[in-house]
Amino acid sequence: MDQSFVKEKILFLINPISGPRHKEHLPEIINELTDSAIFDIEIVITKYKGEATEIVRQKLIENYRYFVAVGGDGTVNEIAKALVNTQAIMGIIPVGSGNGLARHLEIPLQLRKAIQLINNQKYQAIDYGLINNMPFFCTCGVGFDALIGEKFALCKGRGLSNYVRTTILEYFNYKPEMYQITIDNKRKINRPAFLITIANGSQYGNNAYIAPHADISDGKLDMCILSPFKLYEAPGIGIRLFAKNIDKSSLMHSERASNIVLERASEGVVHFDGEPHRMGKRLEISLINKGLNVIVP
Repeated sequence: MDQSFVKEKILFLINPISGPRHKEHLPEIINELTDSAIFDIEIVITKYKGEATEIVRQKLIENYRYFVAVGGDGTVNEIAKALVNTQAIMGIIPVGSGNGLARHLEIPLQLRKAIQLINNQKYQAIDYGLINNMPFFCTCGVGFDALIGEKFALCKGRGLSNYVRTTILEYFNYKPEMYQITIDNKRKINRPAFLITIANGSQYGNNAYIAPHADISDGKLDMCILSPFKLYEAPGIGIRLFAKNIDKSSLMHSERASNIVLERASEGVVHFDGEPHRMGKRLEISLINKGLNVIVP
C-alpha cells in the first residue's frame, strides 16, 4: 500500500432502541465487514436522545468525514442535521421501524449489503427541509399522522403491527382541522385536512408512499393534502398508499413548492422524520437544495 495513503475516519453511531431488532451483534459485524484498508473505524452506541448530534459536531472538528446512522429515520435526523452544508458524508444502515429515507434512496435493508454500500463510497447530494428551522430529511407534517406519531412514541412495542393498531384506535376520535396554506409566498388556500404531509422523500417508511413521485434532489417539496373522508373510504386510501398511487385519489391534493406556510387554530403536534414534536400555530416550511451528502447505491 502507498505509504502516503491516509485512511478515512468513519464513525458508526448505533441507536440501541431504534426499531424492533436486537443490536448487540452489530459492532462485531460492522468491524468485520467495513473495509479497514479504507477506513479507520470507530463505533459508538448512543445513550440518550440527542447525543448523536453532539458527538457528530465534535467529531467534525476532529476531521472525521464519514458518519453512519445505524437506526431509523429519527437516528438519521439526529446525525444529518449536524452534517448539513458541510463536506462530510453520511451513510445509513437501516435498522429502524420504518426506514423511510433509506427505502427512498434504495439503500439495502439487509445489514451486510448496507455495509458493503458504505465501502463503495459512492454518494450524492440530497435536499433537506426546514420546519420552523428544524431540519427534516424525509417527511414532516400535521394532522392525523402527526397525532399517530405522538401516540406511537408512547407505545411499549415498535413495529408495523403496533402502528396499525394505534391508527385504528385513534381514527374514531380524530377531528380534522382547518388550515390556511401559503404557497411560495404567493397563493393562499383555506381548507380542512385530515392530514398535510410535506415530503422530501417519497414515503413515510414501510413502503407507505405518501408522495410517490417525490424527487429528493429536485429543489422542491411535495405538499400532500388529504381531505377528510368517510370510514368506508379508509381501506382504499390504505391500499393506495402501499400501491404507490395515493396521488391519484380524489381525496388527495398534491403540488410542489419551495416554501410553504401552514397556519392552524392552535398549537399542537407535528411530525418530522417519524418523530413527534410540539410546535406553534404558524409553521414555516422551506427547502435547502442539495445540502447533505449521502451514500447511495
